[in-house]
Amino acid sequence: MKIIIGSDHAGYTYKELLIADLRLQGHEVIDTGAINNIDPDDYPDRTETAVRALLNNEGERAILICGSAVGVSVAANKFKGIRAGICHDTYSAHQGVEHDDMNVLCMGQRIIGIELAKEIVAAFLSAKFSGEERHIRRLEKLRIIENKTMK
Repeated sequence: MKIIIGSDHAGYTYKELLIADLRLQGHEVIDTGAINNIDPDDYPDRTETAVRALLNNEGERAILICGSAVGVSVAANKFKGIRAGICHDTYSAHQGVEHDDMNVLCMGQRIIGIELAKEIVAAFLSAKFSGEERHIRRLEKLRIIENKTMK
């Protein structure tokens, strides 16, 4: 799978560790920054870069990491067509894809350990949207809301 991954400076360490892990698993990874954990790198900038790459079909899914996951989640969900969720457990990571067609995983480096983060990523990447009628109906309602509110 081709995966886009980005972080601000507060998520840099996990981004680097996850990139190495994903590549070992055979995934192609597009790194959209940050470039280190020292220089301030604002989460809206890194989020926009990653999300635009996803919307341009440069990858199949995206992973965003900041200190808490809140900033990158808020920023990502400003983009039409993005369904970003904060997941700090494996159930939410796979259920978010299966029921809500989540396409961006958001995690907080200051919230969870790296081994759990790796398990969450695995759950997110292995999940498939169910295509069940009730989930399609709900996604259509979200699209209607997006079209009303996002110009």
